[in-house]
Amino acid sequence: MTGKTIPFSATKLRKIINEYPTPFHIYDEKAIRNNARVMCRAFSWNDGFREYFAVKATPNPYIMKILAAEGFGADCSSLPELILAEKAGLGGENIMFTSNDTPDCEIMKAA
Repeated sequence: MTGKTIPFSATKLRKIINEYPTPFHIYDEKAIRNNARVMCRAFSWNDGFREYFAVKATPNPYIMKILAAEGFGADCSSLPELILAEKAGLGGENIMFTSNDTPDCEIMKAA
């Protein structure tokens, strides 16, 4: 992680630790947005390119909303992931359903 810094001071981290029980995750929205933009710029040469975030990787609705705002779609592989994507405001062509051995009811939901 050369060149990267933690976006919080030690004092702020201590306050967070005192307020919230551990373990927990802290996400840096500014860094997530920046990384999303960098990645999209890297593929800007490819007309029609669209990134679909794997919901399975981090099924966090707040992160999904951030990535949706940055133009990402959701790659879902199960009914719970479809529901999460919908609750994050994604639908239709913004969802790619890639699933193996999928029950008919889940395929119908995805359609």
